[in-house]
Amino acid sequence: MRKQISVLAAAGILSAVMMTGCSSEPAETTAAATAATTAEETTAEETTAQESEEAAEGQKESAAAETEKEAEAVSQTEPLVVYLNDFDAIIPDLFKEATGYDVEVVVGNGAETMARIETEGDNPQWDVVWLDSMPSIYSMGQKGMLLTEWEPSNAANLTDYFKEIVPADKAYYPTGAHAAGVIAYRNDVYTEETAPKTWEDFAKEEYKDQIGMADPSVAAPAYPFVSWFFDSKEMEGGKEFFNSLFANGLKIYPKNPQVVQALASGEISVAALQESNAYGMIASGEPISIVWPEEGAPASVRVAAISAKTEQPEVAKAFVEFLLDPETQQAIIDSGDEGYFEPSVEGVNPKADRATDTNLVYADAAWASEHEAEIKEWFADASAQ
Repeated sequence: MRKQISVLAAAGILSAVMMTGCSSEPAETTAAATAATTAEETTAEETTAQESEEAAEGQKESAAAETEKEAEAVSQTEPLVVYLNDFDAIIPDLFKEATGYDVEVVVGNGAETMARIETEGDNPQWDVVWLDSMPSIYSMGQKGMLLTEWEPSNAANLTDYFKEIVPADKAYYPTGAHAAGVIAYRNDVYTEETAPKTWEDFAKEEYKDQIGMADPSVAAPAYPFVSWFFDSKEMEGGKEFFNSLFANGLKIYPKNPQVVQALASGEISVAALQESNAYGMIASGEPISIVWPEEGAPASVRVAAISAKTEQPEVAKAFVEFLLDPETQQAIIDSGDEGYFEPSVEGVNPKADRATDTNLVYADAAWASEHEAEIKEWFADASAQ
C-alpha cells in the first residue's frame, strides 16, 4: 500500500512537471505580446502627444501671424483722396468692402484734374491719381511728383500688353485701356459699304462737314487719340493729316458726350468716338454702327499713380493693388456703360458685346508727354481757323 502511494505520488509529480513544461511556451508568448502591446500603446501616446504639441505650436504661429498682420494694418485718421474721372459711383464702396479703408474721390475731366494738381503744386491734396491720361501722368513722374520704385504684389498678373506699359521707374501702373476713338457712323445715312473704314477716309469728299471728335485740350481720352497720329506719322505728318481733316470740315466738340449729342441729332453723321460712348449709343437704340480700323484704334490707357508726398503710403499702395485685382476690374466692367475697356490683368472678361478683334495702339508715353503742350497748342490754333 505504501508502495502504491509512492508510485501514485511519483506519477502525480511527473504529471505536474509535464504540465508545467507544456505550459511554459504559451506563458512566454503571452508575456511578449503584453510587452509589445504596452510598447505600442506607449508609442501611440507619444505620437498623440507630439501631434498635440505640433498642433498647439501651429496655432501659436497662426495666432502670431494674425497678430503681426493686425499690427501691420494701418489705422486711418482721414480718407484716402483719389483724383479720377470715371467710376466714382462704385469705387468707394468696392474699396471699403475689399480693404476696410475709406476713400474720398474727387471727380473731374482730364483737363480739370491736371489743372487742379498743377495748382496744388508742392502741397498736393491727393494721394492717388487714376486717369486715362498716361502722357500727363508720365510727365508728373518726370517732375518727381510720384512714388517710384514700388511694385504691387499682384503686378505679375498684368497681361503682356500691359506689362510693356509700366515705366522703368514704376511710377504708375495700367488698370486698362479703351479705344479713345473708333469710327462711329449713322447707319441710316451710310451703309456698311459706304461708311468710312480707315482714318484716312475722313479726308474724303463724301464725308465733308459730317465728321466730329472731342477736343484734345479738354477731354482726357482725346489727347491720347491725337498723339498716336503725331507719333506714328511724326510731327509734320500728323499736322498734314489733321489739316486734311480740318479742310474737310472736321468739327471739334469739348468732350465725347457733346460728340454723342451731335451724332444723335444728325448734326454730324460720322465721328471719332470713344468706344464706351459708341456702344452706349447702340444700347440706347440710336442708329449707330462701329468700325474698328485695321490700322488700329488709338487707345487711352488708364493708369494709377501715388503721390510722392502722400501721408498714407500703405493705404495708397493697397488702392493700386485693389485696382489690379481681377475681381475689381470685373466689377467695373460689369457696372455699366463705362465698362467698355480692355482689362489689364488676367482672369477678367470684357463686355460680351465688345468687339474681339480690336487693335489698340498708343503713342509712346515719353514722346507724347514731351510733345503734349506743343500738339495741343497747334491743334487749338488749327481747329480755330
